[in-house]
Amino acid sequence: MKKISKKIFSYTVIYQAVAEGGYIASVPSLQGCRTQGDTLEETEKNIREAIALYLESLVAHRETVPQEIRVLQGKVEVSAC
Repeated sequence: MKKISKKIFSYTVIYQAVAEGGYIASVPSLQGCRTQGDTLEETEKNIREAIALYLESLVAHRETVPQEIRVLQGKVEVSAC
């Protein structure tokens, strides 16, 4: 029996607190891959599951698994009129 080895992927996740409570998480390298949770811990668990399902779907459809894109973060100041 042939043993299938799993590859480890690493992606940047952006977490945002929501005014109503809880968090939203998204993966810039995986377009449309997002989830939410009531706590940061729940949101992290949910995004791990969302990424795994996203990658499984790509493999099942014989599509290319995206590599991590370079994510830059910064702040800008603007004046409001």
